[in-house]
Amino acid sequence: MENYDAIVIGAGVIGSSVAYHLARFGAGRVLVLDRAQIGAGTTSQSSGILRTHYSVIENVELALSSWQVFKDFAGYLGDEEASAGMVKCGYLIAAPDGPKLEPLRAALAGQQAKGIEVRLLDRGEAASLLPIAHFDDAALIGFEPEAGFADAYLVATGFARAARRLGVRIIEGVEVHALLREDGRVVGVDTSQGRFASTTVISTQNIWATDIERWTGIATPVSAERHTVLALEGPEPYSFAMPVYKDLASSGMLYYRSYGGRQMLVSEGVVGETLPAPDNQPGDIPMDYVAEVGAQVAERFASFETAGLASAWTGVYDVTPDWNPVLGRLPDVPGLVVGYGFSGHGFKLSPGVGRILAQEALGLPTDVPLAPYALERFRSGRFLTGRYGLGAVS
Repeated sequence: MENYDAIVIGAGVIGSSVAYHLARFGAGRVLVLDRAQIGAGTTSQSSGILRTHYSVIENVELALSSWQVFKDFAGYLGDEEASAGMVKCGYLIAAPDGPKLEPLRAALAGQQAKGIEVRLLDRGEAASLLPIAHFDDAALIGFEPEAGFADAYLVATGFARAARRLGVRIIEGVEVHALLREDGRVVGVDTSQGRFASTTVISTQNIWATDIERWTGIATPVSAERHTVLALEGPEPYSFAMPVYKDLASSGMLYYRSYGGRQMLVSEGVVGETLPAPDNQPGDIPMDYVAEVGAQVAERFASFETAGLASAWTGVYDVTPDWNPVLGRLPDVPGLVVGYGFSGHGFKLSPGVGRILAQEALGLPTDVPLAPYALERFRSGRFLTGRYGLGAVS
């Protein structure tokens, strides 16, 4: 068997970030294995929205550390050709009177306490930023100017290229069949291309993290949940200068962003369709669903009542019971570090998560404490459920 200092399973945006940071922190020989191609799984389905707004304060810290990377991606990687495809248009979030109002107020205050620039806007100021929408029902509006959206596939491939430049080996099209252990400790992996030895394995398998339970017998609380993204062509342009908008008043807690020209990208931020098994193949999109979301859009963007459907696709989240990830070591399996269950947050947090999982794997102090993200929280009942309830805004 070939020997490595660390093996990463999964070359999506999280796994590629982990691999790069392992090499950056001096890991030595690092191997990445992916069942398909770099960034070709759920990473390629991401809407790409970047924000630090969370009601879970630990996520704010991870998002803030990630933003420092996103805003100078080429400089961080030392690769002048690297690009995150960043559009810094800002992030607008609003709530009406009702159950979402105080959670929003607390979350905005939490961001400000971390030194993040967040402005409280009146309805007129919000309308000046996003003139195609109305804010008549908004009781509280927050605006994060240092936010926007980017391209998850570009970020994954950027991390992977930088990792390779530092000596990381990436093998695509290889299935990991089993975790190899001796006396309970990790010693490598068995794959469709043979066995590879390492006493450190980092699993970043997304919806396929259920393999961990099959390999170890340890309960892995993660399910695959399909969500639909629509691109609507409206009579008015949703330009790149207009902010991403999170509408806490809508029944689907919709998020919107520019998709270029007159197109709006829109999707729900609530519980989606739970799949019986991991599967990131395209799902059916019923026209009744398109009509239902379209009606919610028209309530906020009046001119989009006549919008046409330009395109649509489905993406799959790896969802945990509290909609937040499991990060760190599994104490019952020495040598195994995991990162799964991102529940729609993965791309936003990928630079920060890659750093802390690499730090944990190498025995270094982590930038953000991992204890709140431990698997043990599901056994003890210390869930990380956000104040907005279950859903991708967390």
